[in-house]
Amino acid sequence: MNIKQKTILMTIEEQIKEIKQSFRLYMNGPGSMSMREKGLNYHVNWGVPLPTLREMAEAYGKNYELAITLYKDNVRECKLLATLLMPIDRMDAELADVWLEQAQTQEVVEMLAMNVFQYADFASVLAYECIASEEVLRQICGYNILSRLFGKQMEPNERGINEFLDQASVAFSTENLGVKHAALNAVMSFAALGQDYENIARKALQGIIEI
Repeated sequence: MNIKQKTILMTIEEQIKEIKQSFRLYMNGPGSMSMREKGLNYHVNWGVPLPTLREMAEAYGKNYELAITLYKDNVRECKLLATLLMPIDRMDAELADVWLEQAQTQEVVEMLAMNVFQYADFASVLAYECIASEEVLRQICGYNILSRLFGKQMEPNERGINEFLDQASVAFSTENLGVKHAALNAVMSFAALGQDYENIARKALQGIIEI
C-alpha cells in the first residue's frame, strides 16, 4: 500500500502526525542553523531540504484539508509542504490573503508565488496588489508572481506596464535587499518579453538600474 492509498484510510490528524514524524527523520541541524543565521525564523525549523519536501508532496498528492491544516502551523516544513499540497482550483483570493497574512518569512512567500499563486486565475490582480503594498513580504511575493507570469509570456497591458515599472522604480530605492532582488528579477523577465518591452524598461528605469 503506497502513501496515497494509505492516507485515504487516515484522518487529517493522523496524516499530520505521520508527516511531522517524517520531518524528524529528515532533520538537518546545520541547514536549520544556517537558515536562522540568514533571518529565516520559524517557531520550529527541521531544516528539511526542498527536494525532500517535494518528494513528500508527490507521495501525498493534492489535498486541500491537509494543506489548510499544515499551513496553520508555524513550522517551516508544514508551511512549505502546504504550498505543494494545495490544489490550485481551491485557492481563492480570500484564502490567498489569509495565507499571506500568516507568512512570516521570505522563503514562504517565494514558495507561495512559485507553487500556488502564479497558477491562480487571479494571479495578476494579486501580484499588482502585492507590489503596491507597504508590507515587504507582500512586495516580494508580488514581484515573484510577476516574474513567473512574464516568464510564461503573459504580456501586461499599457496600464499594467506603467504600474509595474512605477512600483519597480520605487522598490529599487528601498533598503530591503529582498524587495530589490525580487523587483530586479521581475524587470528582467519583463524585458525578456521582447525588444519593445526591453526598450520600455530601459527608458523607464534609466539611471536607476542597468538592463
